[in-house]
Amino acid sequence: MSHPLVRKHHPTAWTPPLQIATVVCSLVFTVGTILQNFVIIDLDMLRLAMRSAGASASDAPGFLTGLRTVGCLYIVGNAAGLLALRGRTRTFWVVVAVNVTQAAGVFAIPPAVFDASVTLYGPAGILPSVITDGGAALLALALLGSLVVFRTPWAQRQEN
Repeated sequence: MSHPLVRKHHPTAWTPPLQIATVVCSLVFTVGTILQNFVIIDLDMLRLAMRSAGASASDAPGFLTGLRTVGCLYIVGNAAGLLALRGRTRTFWVVVAVNVTQAAGVFAIPPAVFDASVTLYGPAGILPSVITDGGAALLALALLGSLVVFRTPWAQRQEN
């Protein structure tokens, strides 16, 4: 027997497409974050960015460790979105939190980092960041929009 305060949720026509889109986006964002974290961001790029910003490039190794640590947390967070098909509420909120903060991260990254990426790698140097950060903003908006419309995670309908 279920508890009277616990409501059951049932999928709507929007639930599977939202969950599938979340899984696909999460896979793309995981790969993009891995590329950004271990291919694009390296000591040469970071030293160039720091010199361009007028900072001492001698601190680059420490910054690299910090950036890669944060990047690894986002890799794990993005990978959590691969569990979206299970429809768990906690997965929904993890995906929302990861994508909102990843989208906001584009404002936290100094322009010198993007300039250094383009200088060293051409436009491809910012492509992973554009895809992960821009895509994260779109996914977060879709998830939050569905929450406003359906008032439940994963675009489900509450049983009355």
